[in-house]
Amino acid sequence: MPLFATKTPARPGRGPLLAGVAALAALAVANHFLTRRAERRHPPEGAFVEVDGVRLHYSDRGTGSPVVLIHGNAVTGDDWNTSGLAQRLLPHHRVIIFDRPGYGYSDRPRGRLWTASEQADLIHAALRRLGVVRPVVVGHSWGTLPAVALAVRHQADVAGLVLLSGYYFWTLRPDVLLVAAGALPVIGDLLSHTLSPLLGWLQMPLLKWAMFSPTPVPSRFQAEYSSAMTLRPSQIRAMSMDGVLMIPGAIGLRRHYRNLDLPVAILAGVGDRVVFRRRAEGLQQEIRGSTLQILPEVGHMVHYAAPGEVAQAIERVAAAATVPSPDQDRGGAGPAPRELVDAS
Repeated sequence: MPLFATKTPARPGRGPLLAGVAALAALAVANHFLTRRAERRHPPEGAFVEVDGVRLHYSDRGTGSPVVLIHGNAVTGDDWNTSGLAQRLLPHHRVIIFDRPGYGYSDRPRGRLWTASEQADLIHAALRRLGVVRPVVVGHSWGTLPAVALAVRHQADVAGLVLLSGYYFWTLRPDVLLVAAGALPVIGDLLSHTLSPLLGWLQMPLLKWAMFSPTPVPSRFQAEYSSAMTLRPSQIRAMSMDGVLMIPGAIGLRRHYRNLDLPVAILAGVGDRVVFRRRAEGLQQEIRGSTLQILPEVGHMVHYAAPGEVAQAIERVAAAATVPSPDQDRGGAGPAPRELVDAS
């Protein structure tokens, strides 16, 4: 038996590895508490409807011919309220706003590839459940993909389209590479609970600048937009998946543009730094009878910088569409579904 115990040397690299694991664990715990706090401060408003096993959060307000608003990436359905566009439409329309799958308080079940077409079919089924007949469908940014897919797959059930700052033709997108890791199984989950929220907080000022440039970020957006809600692990995962699916979505829809036969209004900003206006100009050439409005001194967030022009485009499309039968209650509303759950 040795007189003096000898200390076993630590394995090379073991200390930094343990430190890294501990740091990731600490980030996961911090993000969990930040998520819970954000949800307490921003509880769901509106209601829920379950369709095809998916619980969708939505709002349904106003009376008149129906208008459906589909939001883009990095925001939720509440973006239409913050911009003031929904308020402009409410005096004359029934306005339905969904949180797309994985955003806000809508579920995004695993095991399904949530392409633009899948999201369009889900929204279509939800509209049928809510008794909404032939709405004008408005999409912004990534939301233009499910809006167009809705018209492509269910054209008889759509009165018209209003498309804002959309991505309609595939291009090389460096931002897709930035989110690709977050869409991978296991690795994406690990990142979304640890490093991705931290990087998101650091990048948020640049993201806001890119979204609104060349105009300043509106004070109302600064006050009401919740970065903490956007950077929850569940929504980061949804944004990453949608980022990866953006190019395939545009490729899959392009061959159907010439088959669209309904009123379509396309709007884009001259200064858009997220999706160049050439995409809008190309789409107008593909869809016969569509109108194009390029807005000066406006960036990607058209509905913030020019809400009046957007509202007017919606009114023009609604007027050009076939008017529903006058005996339809609330502009196409049927009886309220039994499975609706008040979110308050």
